[in-house]
Amino acid sequence: MATTLAEQLASVQAAIAAIESGAQSTTNDGRTLTRADLRTLYNREKELLNKVDRADRGRTTVAEF
Repeated sequence: MATTLAEQLASVQAAIAAIESGAQSTTNDGRTLTRADLRTLYNREKELLNKVDRADRGRTTVAEF
């Protein structure tokens, strides 16, 4: 399933928020889930922010006077 840049960015930012609030790893029924490290997520966030910025700059606004 393809997701938009905005959706990908929201997902990465949610993962960052979860880790920053203490949820780096969780255990449930003997299974452990460990999220990506913050450096990786921050790098991905920066990449996505740059892509969103480039896409926004690609839109042209015309003002008529």
